[in-house]
Amino acid sequence: MESGPAIFAGTAFVLFGAALLLWTVARLRLRAPVAHGVSPVASAALSLLFGVAALGGGIWCLGYA
Repeated sequence: MESGPAIFAGTAFVLFGAALLLWTVARLRLRAPVAHGVSPVASAALSLLFGVAALGGGIWCLGYA
């Protein structure tokens, strides 16, 4: 009964993290800006950091589901 919310949250985090990582890598490969008006290095680094964090959090949630 308690694993339902953990599965939902874990799935949402994994999907968001994977999508953010794929989008960031696609933007970097095209040499397009990740965020407009921000340093390209800072925006890419923060985007990758938050993508990995979301993916890791989702895997952690699914591990305890």
